[in-house]
Amino acid sequence: MDDLTPEGRTDTPPGEGVDAVLLAIMANRMDAICREMTNTVLFSARSAVIGIARDFSCAIITAGDEVLAVAEAMPIHVFGMHLQTASMKKHHPDFREGDAFLDNDPYVGNSHAADHTILVPVFHEGEHFFTVGVKAHQADTGNSQPTTYLAAAKDVYQEGTLIFPCVQVQSDFENIEDIIRMCRRRIRVPDQWYGDYLAAIGAARIGERRLSSFIAKYGAAAVRGFIRDWLDYSERRAAGAIQALPGGRIVAEGVHDPIAPYLPDGVRIQVAIDIDDKDGRIKVDLRDNPDSVDAGLNLTRSTATMSAAQAVFCCLDSDIPHNSGSLRRIEVALRENCIVGIPRFPHSCSVATTNMTDTIINAILAGFSQLGDGYGFSQGNMCNGAGTGVCSGKDWRLNDAPYVNQMFMSAGGMPASARNDGMHGLVNPVSVGLVYRDSIEVNEQRFPFQVQCVRALEDSCGAGRRRGGPASEVIFGPRHDEMLVINICNGLVNVPRGVLGGRPAKAGLQARLAADGVEHVYGTDAYCHLAPGDRLRAVDNGGGGYGDPLEREAERVLADVAERYVSRAQAEAVYGVVITGSAARDDLAVDAEATAELRQRLRP
Repeated sequence: MDDLTPEGRTDTPPGEGVDAVLLAIMANRMDAICREMTNTVLFSARSAVIGIARDFSCAIITAGDEVLAVAEAMPIHVFGMHLQTASMKKHHPDFREGDAFLDNDPYVGNSHAADHTILVPVFHEGEHFFTVGVKAHQADTGNSQPTTYLAAAKDVYQEGTLIFPCVQVQSDFENIEDIIRMCRRRIRVPDQWYGDYLAAIGAARIGERRLSSFIAKYGAAAVRGFIRDWLDYSERRAAGAIQALPGGRIVAEGVHDPIAPYLPDGVRIQVAIDIDDKDGRIKVDLRDNPDSVDAGLNLTRSTATMSAAQAVFCCLDSDIPHNSGSLRRIEVALRENCIVGIPRFPHSCSVATTNMTDTIINAILAGFSQLGDGYGFSQGNMCNGAGTGVCSGKDWRLNDAPYVNQMFMSAGGMPASARNDGMHGLVNPVSVGLVYRDSIEVNEQRFPFQVQCVRALEDSCGAGRRRGGPASEVIFGPRHDEMLVINICNGLVNVPRGVLGGRPAKAGLQARLAADGVEHVYGTDAYCHLAPGDRLRAVDNGGGGYGDPLEREAERVLADVAERYVSRAQAEAVYGVVITGSAARDDLAVDAEATAELRQRLRP
């Protein structure tokens, strides 16, 4: 390339723009570094929640505290890391090469206390250029109960987890053993935690080395120019996408299920969205909502901000770079002491990455459909049921050693759009489909429980011109000894809604199947004690439908019946499609004449 010297360095002065081709190359290199960090964690972590389910994210943050690159990271993890790097600089103004910091403080910028974030500053010739961040959801962090989702915690003290407000854990590339000993003494699965810690540190150090090479290759001046130009380009792309929307105000609402005893009426959330299609800006206002509650459902500043921004990004061009540049065009208004705002210490934020974030995301996705057909989505699975609960107990195979495991066996249905059906495998809206489902075989090898079934459920999708993804059912239980499963649920009462004539999905279900065959249904904030012979049955939500089901192509309905997503009874009653033949004989077909007559009768 013309702008590269034979050694690979650029001669771009600090005040000049970077060549467009080189800009794309450098941006892709940033994403490649994030992916290499991601693969390092994925293949070296010890816990199932990280190494199998992929509940972690990696990011590159600039020295100016702007999120630059995230690749396939979960937004709820990475778009608060700029607050964490600012905290690192505040508490450790003399940080230097070889340092590493552990932060999980929900009151500064972290997502929630269960997400341990490793921050490593990257230097070049003595100048701080980047900080790499690796955030991973731990199986255990020393909570008072064996779970990292403790909705019942009235405050952070009752939650009981270890809080590290940007604490230094390495100096000169060596561990500060005092911190390691604290964690190993307090955390229920110390060897598992330490393996995950090493995976995160290893990934961060790989990111550090790759970024050092990146700066050495292109030169400090060109890297400064790249950072500036890439963020500015991202902002222009976001502005253009917003300018293509109809302007105006959207008011959307989301409802969380009742949770006895602390939220007996549930929580109703209002979201006001102002779209400035002239200037290319969107403002999401979350201030008109209930105060913080004496429970673990309060959002942190980063999770409240990013649940709103994530939903807006989903309704824009998917090719827009997701970084602090594009976020300049999305303003999220929060207030202190609000359940979906900025928490006041010591309110617990134990569940700040799921339930209320999903409520906000679903409200905004559906709210954008108010702009008309072609915009927004229906709502997706919001049931963080027992299939994604935290199981704990003692493993008789390992001399009764304790185990704690965050499971991801449920799948849940994705929302539908104007063009596409919802897929199977969302898990929940905040994970954006990036969390992997557990391997049943690996879970059964590593933990003393047995999975009876994991399956998609017929007629669980919200019907529509484009249907939602199907719900899933998981049935499992202990092999030998007692097991405790803790989870905080939603979607048992308030289900994912359809939009523009689309139908809602079905409600979820949680039940203990006793050894004698009796089913005991239980509620939202669940502590399910399973004795040997008991099973736990967890049903999540499908996605809502988009548009009138009577407008769905009959061939698509036929395919859904063949796949057993839709029953023949629902095909007739809801979609108005008459199907002949038998799946057993492989001769299912649409009766076109009968279908036309039926649809005519069903139309209002």
